[in-house]
Amino acid sequence: MSEPTFNEPVCFGFGEQSALPFDRSLVEALGGKGASLVEMTRLGLPVPPGFIIPIAVCREVLQHGWQQQHEKMIRSALTEMEHSLGSSLGSQTNPLLLSVRSGAAVSMPGMMDTVLNVGMTPGVATGLLSATNDERFAADTFHRAAMSQAEVVSEASATDLERCERAHHVGNLSATVSAWAHAYELTADPISQVIDSIQAVFHSWNLPRAQKYREVEQITDALGTAAVIQQMVFGNMPGQSGTGVVFTRDPATGEKGLIGDFLERAQGEDVVAGRQTTLRLSELNRKWPAIANELAQAATKLEHHYQDMVDIEFTIEDGRLFLLQSRAGKRSPEAAFRVAVDLAEDVKFDVDRAEAIRRCDHLLAEKSERLLGDDSGSDTVLATGLPASPGRVSGFLAVDLDDAIERSVRGEDVILARPTTTPSDVSGMAEAAGLITTLGGLVSHAAVVARSWGIPAVVGATDIIVRADGIEIAGQLIAVGTPITIDGSTGDVLAGAVGVVRQAIPAAQTILEWRKSTIGEPLEA
Repeated sequence: MSEPTFNEPVCFGFGEQSALPFDRSLVEALGGKGASLVEMTRLGLPVPPGFIIPIAVCREVLQHGWQQQHEKMIRSALTEMEHSLGSSLGSQTNPLLLSVRSGAAVSMPGMMDTVLNVGMTPGVATGLLSATNDERFAADTFHRAAMSQAEVVSEASATDLERCERAHHVGNLSATVSAWAHAYELTADPISQVIDSIQAVFHSWNLPRAQKYREVEQITDALGTAAVIQQMVFGNMPGQSGTGVVFTRDPATGEKGLIGDFLERAQGEDVVAGRQTTLRLSELNRKWPAIANELAQAATKLEHHYQDMVDIEFTIEDGRLFLLQSRAGKRSPEAAFRVAVDLAEDVKFDVDRAEAIRRCDHLLAEKSERLLGDDSGSDTVLATGLPASPGRVSGFLAVDLDDAIERSVRGEDVILARPTTTPSDVSGMAEAAGLITTLGGLVSHAAVVARSWGIPAVVGATDIIVRADGIEIAGQLIAVGTPITIDGSTGDVLAGAVGVVRQAIPAAQTILEWRKSTIGEPLEA
């Protein structure tokens, strides 16, 4: 490909060692996801190839609309990508399928759109069947492509999608193609699918959920997003295939060691969506130790490269590991303190005490303590899930987003219980004092957002059934409006509003001591 500028596509993953320097300007131009792919290519890590449409192009499109020059640029980049890979969009014998993902300069997990399996046609699906002799894989991939296009590009309603899902379960390929092609027409031209998907990703910058997240995080609306166009790798393939997310340290506590979730024969959003029960990373070690070891080595390399706790999205396609993204991991305040101290005290990292203080300074005033049980021994545990975001908090039960918002406006602390959360739920999540989900793991959307906002959370509480009028546990209804307590450090859901004690976070006290010795005065209240 031609030498890139920040007004035209930037390629990655084709084996070249990128000449682009990695610094904040690269992130601001290509977004965090795009910059990480360029950097992982430079480090020689296994990255599916592709190209990035820079953030500047998104700003042009949002301000002045889609122009012919944008389409010409994308068609040219796709042609060069096809030539480099030796595969073609729309081909039945050697098809190229793509993902189109958003990527802002600041992490906004799940708030903007992604379109997977772009370029799918009935002929391509037949080609996938011929190549793998696995009808489940071909049918599942066609179904996912149709769903993704319908939801993101055609903006089909959730009700319509659910109705179609109930009526047309994925089965044999011909039935799946017939059902979904009839329900939601895929654009016949695969290049047009790519262009439509890029436009949808750009416009997702202004979705209400993205705007609400930026409001909470105090992110300017002027930034915009890049679009990352990348060769699909298939975690839903037969054989040793799957997808997952791994953190180099525990994002809840900061403890050193890999932690994460994965799913076999799955794709992209399955793990983070929180709709399925995921497998822990220890299961990956047991099933496929060689792949787990390769992932661990890559994680160590990236943590030392970025000098920070990192989270990594990965896909395994028939025994081959691919890295799709790496970034500084979202973490709880407690984890932020511990990671900063541990890195500053580890001679293998170039993080000194001044840098550790800088990373935590914004947390010291309000987040240097944690809330724990008062050890009275009178707590009644109703259910237990996964401890996703530390802290104990009491509040009135809500299961509806609007009800949670209304209660918060009235000054009530709210515990929001949902089967799972989606990015569209952020308005209610932002008003909650605590969060419960019955599905999902430690890398689900609910867990990631709760940790980054410092909201105690329990996820994967499978003994709880969320109903319209409350939650059911072992046949007992706990009605909406009932006081309950959650402990995000233990995973417990407790009856009533129970006692808590404040305890200084040890690593926060270390940072405070370092700050006093460095600056010469304690933190002002």
